[in-house]
Amino acid sequence: MKRDFKAGAIDGVVVRELRRYLDNRGWLCELFRSDEIQDDVFPEMSYCSMTYPGISRGPHAHRHQTDIFCFVGPGNFEIRLWDNRRDSSTYGVMQKLYGGADRPLSVTVPPGVVHGYKVVGNESGLVFNCPNRLYGGRGRKEDIDEVRYEDTEGSPFRF
Repeated sequence: MKRDFKAGAIDGVVVRELRRYLDNRGWLCELFRSDEIQDDVFPEMSYCSMTYPGISRGPHAHRHQTDIFCFVGPGNFEIRLWDNRRDSSTYGVMQKLYGGADRPLSVTVPPGVVHGYKVVGNESGLVFNCPNRLYGGRGRKEDIDEVRYEDTEGSPFRF
């Protein structure tokens, strides 16, 4: 399964800087707006996950699902994306991003793009995701749309 990926931006991946609105109570950050998202990737659900320092989630990909990850802090992340779509103009490209408390980001990941993230630094990281498909389908009665690479020996998708 050895494959070399070259560094670069991946076609179809949308990265948006997120803005925090500060006041004397703290801050507010818009994660997504319907006027900024294409209809075919509009979220069907949302969830948040907390990850401990030094721990990674992924890498994995989806066959049909688009993820809209929001990295706003606390914590900071190294985010890696690999274009594994043979019909893509950026097939074989690996894109590395840093986001979180120090650089709030929204990252839209299309189907077929392998993705994962790792918490960097000493603070746990909080991530919000707004995928355009329900996990396990309606009533959680369908197969999970995930191709996992975390434990695949010789996988080119590594931190």
